[in-house]
Amino acid sequence: MKPPRYLSWLLAVDGFLFLKAGLIGLSIAAPVGPIGLLCIQRTLAHGARIGFVSGLGAAAADGVYGAVGAFGLAAVTQFFVTLALPLALCGALFLGWMGVQLYRTVPRAQPAGAADGVGAWRAFASVFALTLTNPMTILSFIAVFATIGGSAATTGSAAVIMVLGVFCGSALWWLVLAAAIAGIRQRIGSRALQAINRTAGTFLLGFAVWQLITVFRA
Repeated sequence: MKPPRYLSWLLAVDGFLFLKAGLIGLSIAAPVGPIGLLCIQRTLAHGARIGFVSGLGAAAADGVYGAVGAFGLAAVTQFFVTLALPLALCGALFLGWMGVQLYRTVPRAQPAGAADGVGAWRAFASVFALTLTNPMTILSFIAVFATIGGSAATTGSAAVIMVLGVFCGSALWWLVLAAAIAGIRQRIGSRALQAINRTAGTFLLGFAVWQLITVFRA
């Protein structure tokens, strides 16, 4: 039995909207920045699971901003924009602290799967908070969703599909990245891993300084 014609059309439109939102989530996650660098380092140090869970923290934060943009929550948008500078300052300090900790980390030999659930939750929460402290990203989501959604973005079902698409697209990138980095993890010795930790920590500190300069200029 074939579904009604209007239902087939709705499924096709929603599927296309999901795909477009997924591509947006993928394109937002893909550029290598402090979050990508942190997820790569965690994958090398703790395995694909921790690296992927860290990426899911970023995907969840993208989903939060995506929801604000898709549902057109003007009051929430104004709230984030108003707190842009304090959040950016907190994010820079948090990023700098993580950079220092990472630089000082001494790699230790651990059996596969040694990281526990607490480590996974910390990995998720830290990246979620770090991504969420860049509130100006919300402006990009609002502009993009207004373009791809049009009038459909005013409906609840379309907004949900767009948010799920962004989350899934972002999560797909982190899954692929963690799996790819995990594939070369066994070939890296402790000395090389320590060099990677120090390099990543230095870059994170650089990102933090750049964000602080941006905050004070604003």
